[in-house]
Amino acid sequence: MKYGSLILEKKEYVYLKRILNISGYAEDHEIQKCLMNLSEELKTAYIVDDEEMPKDVIRFNSTVTVTFNNGIEKTIQLVTPIDKDVKNNKISVLTPMGSALIGYSKEDSIIWNFPNGTQQITIKGVEQQVTHSGIDIVI
Repeated sequence: MKYGSLILEKKEYVYLKRILNISGYAEDHEIQKCLMNLSEELKTAYIVDDEEMPKDVIRFNSTVTVTFNNGIEKTIQLVTPIDKDVKNNKISVLTPMGSALIGYSKEDSIIWNFPNGTQQITIKGVEQQVTHSGIDIVI
């Protein structure tokens, strides 16, 4: 891990903790395990002000390119639950993939227990959007 632990911007951290509490960790047992893993990682996350947030760290509305251990590459945008749109590759932070990516940075490799089994994913690219809808953050 490039920075030693997850890095989250303060407002995004508070928002994420809030939606994790509201979600009740979901009905599906496998998704529940992913969200519980994220909740555990948040306990050791490095929380920073917006101006200290590294540009290569995945946050809300980041566009991320990942490579799976089977060689498949995919580009997605990580969004709040209300903004999810699978057809347009916008995935919620409350999905297994979203919970795996938030707070990690470009070139990090993550081993995560997805519903279809444990996989390693490598983050190939991270691009930031101008605004972060739903939580009123501008970078």
